Amino acid sequence: QVQLVESGGGSVQSGGSLRLSCAASGYTGNCMGWFRQAPGKEREGVAVIHSDGSTTYAVSVKGRFIIARDNAKNTQYLQMNSLKPEDTAMYYCAARRSWFGSCTVTTIFDYWGQGTQVTVSS
Repeated sequence: QVQLVESGGGSVQSGGSLRLSCAASGYTGNCMGWFRQAPGKEREGVAVIHSDGSTTYAVSVKGRFIIARDNAKNTQYLQMNSLKPEDTAMYYCAARRSWFGSCTVTTIFDYWGQGTQVTVSS
């Protein structure tokens, strides 16, 4: 059974930083990522990372967020810098079951964590 557990969310002022972590147990795939959903908004892909280290970011966070992973620990991280109020959302860790297909912010993921809230005040 695959389980994804996020941590690191919280409240921060505009311009601040947060680092999210996601520990994936029982996972053997090669594509993981972060999604977020704000009230009244659709869930959107934020950043994804392949086991080979390649990454893809949403245009809204590119240059501010950095995704990384530790393959040995099956853990991924999202370093969020220069946070803006519009970044406020529930952030979810996700992972893909299949070893095939592209690994991007539009990839369909199979496993999801419970989410961690990020709130950015102006």
